[in-house]
Amino acid sequence: MKRGELYRVRRPSKTDPRRSRVVVVVGRESVIESRLSTVICAPVYSSYHGLGSQVVVGIDEGLKHESSIHCDELMSVEKQALTDYVGSLAATKLNALNVALLIAIGIYDDTGIGPASAG
Repeated sequence: MKRGELYRVRRPSKTDPRRSRVVVVVGRESVIESRLSTVICAPVYSSYHGLGSQVVVGIDEGLKHESSIHCDELMSVEKQALTDYVGSLAATKLNALNVALLIAIGIYDDTGIGPASAG
């Protein structure tokens, strides 16, 4: 398991109406390789709203259709649930994911160019 890999997870959360959902591993490698039982992931949805915290993905990443990673909805997923490998992000998509994560947690503004304003 590596950062930027996509996995299909069965019953990703109690509130998710879908039986399975694709997620992307976004946690840092040291945690992924540690004894901790969970890793931080971002869900993939078929919808895209053009937000800076979303990254468009699709067939090149192993999906059936165009979708997007939603970094505003990070979740902790049991490592043992990440068994159904779908694909992985290319370097350019991984860079876009990094920017989207910075936007999602408020370090960068919605353009991904400058720091978020304080206040």
